[in-house]
Amino acid sequence: MKQKLFYPILLGLLTVFSLGLTACGDDDGGSGGGGDTPTVTVSLRSQSISEGAEVDAASTIVLTLSYNTTVKVTGTGITLNGASVTAKSNPTTAMAVDIPLTLEAGTSYEVKVAKNAIVATGDASASAPEFTLHFSTKAKPAYVIDASPVVATTDAAVRLYSFFREQYGQKVISSVMADVAWNYSLAEKVHTLTGKYPAMNCYDFIHIQVPDGNGWIDYSNTKPVTDWANAGGIVQLMWHFNVPKSETTTIGMDGSGVTCSPSETTFSASNALKEGTWEHEYFYAQMDRVIAVVLNLQEAGIAATWRPFHEAAGNATAKQQASWTKAWFWWGADGPDTFKSLWIAMFDYFKQKGVKNLIWIWTTQNYNGNSSSYNQDSDWYPGTSYCDMVARDLYGYTAVQNLQEFTEIQDAYPNKMVVLGECGWDGSDKTGKPQGLMPDCWSQGAKWGHFMVWYDGNAGNNTSTMVSDDWWKDAMSSPNVMTRDQVIY
Repeated sequence: MKQKLFYPILLGLLTVFSLGLTACGDDDGGSGGGGDTPTVTVSLRSQSISEGAEVDAASTIVLTLSYNTTVKVTGTGITLNGASVTAKSNPTTAMAVDIPLTLEAGTSYEVKVAKNAIVATGDASASAPEFTLHFSTKAKPAYVIDASPVVATTDAAVRLYSFFREQYGQKVISSVMADVAWNYSLAEKVHTLTGKYPAMNCYDFIHIQVPDGNGWIDYSNTKPVTDWANAGGIVQLMWHFNVPKSETTTIGMDGSGVTCSPSETTFSASNALKEGTWEHEYFYAQMDRVIAVVLNLQEAGIAATWRPFHEAAGNATAKQQASWTKAWFWWGADGPDTFKSLWIAMFDYFKQKGVKNLIWIWTTQNYNGNSSSYNQDSDWYPGTSYCDMVARDLYGYTAVQNLQEFTEIQDAYPNKMVVLGECGWDGSDKTGKPQGLMPDCWSQGAKWGHFMVWYDGNAGNNTSTMVSDDWWKDAMSSPNVMTRDQVIY
């Protein structure tokens, strides 16, 4: 009797077990729409801002939430202080979501993520838990610009620095780059186009290493500079510091055999600081050539801004290092400590040689407005005692992007005037992304101390610069932009 009942019972149990396996298999392979029970559980693993944190408003532009599984954003249910924000999938991992943040200094914030705002990628019924975060931003630092230049003591330099300081936040001072050689031809073109001269003209020592008697450029002839200054213009000086491609390379009379790129030379930035090396000998010999010109200008009563070793960090501050995340000039190739030592060596040597007419400008690389991919380059800052202004070079940046960069830099260096060291379109010709109009940048709040437009002989416009004719017309007619006829110091 017991034996006869056993088989029907066993058969029933096997049927129930088989049905259960089939149901589980359907849930695992489905997309979540065929049942009420989620196939996965979504849980928060980490967040880029902790509860109660105090963050910097300028540099904190995103909140990243990381989960235990791949997730997606449904499009609704996420707010910042009650206002809806549109989150996006993190560009580097499918297991994280980025919530963009637009923050102001000295403010408290609440981020809320509702249930079903973030769900599992393979099962929309599997929702991330509700999330609430409270944090605040640091108070805006007090901007107290240094009262006097760090090393300049000539009467002209002290007056020029005071003029910059008086205009800071009131007007942006206009400037244009000289076209390679020792001239102000592009400033003349801007004048022809707009009826006004830029307030400043920038000269580059890029060919200072070319042997004397070359027949096409003579830095000892300072007339193009003194003429500009005597006409009421402000003088800017910078230096694309070219080095020989190797110890045995002969520098040609046409300027050949040199480079700024670390990939094209054996010149070592570290060795430039070591006595007995060919790099050290060349480094100081070229500084002597520049100093001789600067002292001639000083004797003539001319002061100038001085922007050497620009854009030192290059792409070296990228968080994910790759073959392209390097410094693009030799002076940054050996890292921030060597760069700072080079800067200070130049600063001290100029001072030792009696140069007292220069206002020193350091150019930050910032992080290109992308804190998720780049670190700040604050490790490259030579120090508050070694520069008067902090510059940023921007190409193809909108007015809003100009504001972000300006604010971040001013917050980081509250005692220094912040200037737009170079600007123009992003690209090799006028089809590139245009630089934001200067009056728009100003009205947004990017109150650069000055701007300097780069040259482009192939631009096809009337000024041979990297902005359009309309850009110049708009700038030079703006009440917020200072032109040469308004310079009095």
